[in-house]
Amino acid sequence: MKLKETKVRVRYQETDKMGVVYYANYFVWFEVGRTEYFRGLGMPYGEFEKNDLYLPAVEAFCQFRIPARYDDLLTVTTKVSSFQEVRITFEYEIKRDSDGKVLAAGHTEHAFVNEKGRPVVLKKQNPFLWKRLMETTEESED
Repeated sequence: MKLKETKVRVRYQETDKMGVVYYANYFVWFEVGRTEYFRGLGMPYGEFEKNDLYLPAVEAFCQFRIPARYDDLLTVTTKVSSFQEVRITFEYEIKRDSDGKVLAAGHTEHAFVNEKGRPVVLKKQNPFLWKRLMETTEESED
């Protein structure tokens, strides 16, 4: 899986008085995309905690281009841009379905840690996920 596309619809509560989406919601949609990406790999995020694996964000960036508005149908495209033993970086693009315009783009970087917040080497902690992510990054290089 090179990338994952996830649909989201802007809810009223996500907008301000002018009907424009509040900026922090783009990071929520990044999380939705990331969660669905992992689900597509056969490792739903709920399984992470069962395996004493957590992915706190260590960096987050978003470039806002055009505002989303109430009831817009959006596509969040998610892909892995960098993958190492203890870190992973995702890139995101959010487009409005009605006109195909890119509304925002960004990335998040996450560390693999255990329940105590200590870094873990994914290859040792969860060989299944390591293998699936390796396959994904190999596909991306094609």
